[in-house]
Amino acid sequence: MLQDDPTSFEVTRTETAYTGKVWNIRRDEVAYGGGTMVREYMDHTGAVAVLALDEQDRMLLIKQYRHPVRMREWEIPAGLLDIAEEDARSAAARELAEEADLVAARWDVLAEFATSPGGSDEAIRIYLARDLSPAAETFERTEEEADIEVRWVPLDEVVDAILARRVQNPSLIVGAMTAYAARARDWATLAPADSTWERRPRAIGPADAIGPTAA
Repeated sequence: MLQDDPTSFEVTRTETAYTGKVWNIRRDEVAYGGGTMVREYMDHTGAVAVLALDEQDRMLLIKQYRHPVRMREWEIPAGLLDIAEEDARSAAARELAEEADLVAARWDVLAEFATSPGGSDEAIRIYLARDLSPAAETFERTEEEADIEVRWVPLDEVVDAILARRVQNPSLIVGAMTAYAARARDWATLAPADSTWERRPRAIGPADAIGPTAA
């Protein structure tokens, strides 16, 4: 069976090289291959994303400004796992309500992926949300979310846009392509919403710090 292998090597020293507003940069010394290597990577809380699908197989898309790439991107609702003790499915429901004013009666795990495993420990779980209805309350949105554009787009049309390279947000791409393939298998690949998430990153911070100067 084709699958990634969980592997761990001894971290002989770790420190927070940079502390940011949303995530940190961690520097690890790792015992590997008879020697030591140093790796710096984004120390991330992890995130969730929501592929909301209506009865007509239309996906809910939102467009918002992303400053690092200087683009207004089409995306699916998503957000950080930055609230202590909040489980991933609850975080997904919160993001769907906050960004799209929707609630869903049916939740399933659609996909999981590591965004950039060579430079970040960020992992994202994508939920499939169905049986949608308006949220009881709407949320005030600020900054990039203040001018979100919302559009319902047929799943097949989203896949066409991906294949034509017109949209490039990773959660949108992974979610839409997985949904397209899962639908062809009568959704047999879905997992329960409360499934264990083995690759969810630990909370960022100094809890696992090693060495006298670690932060």
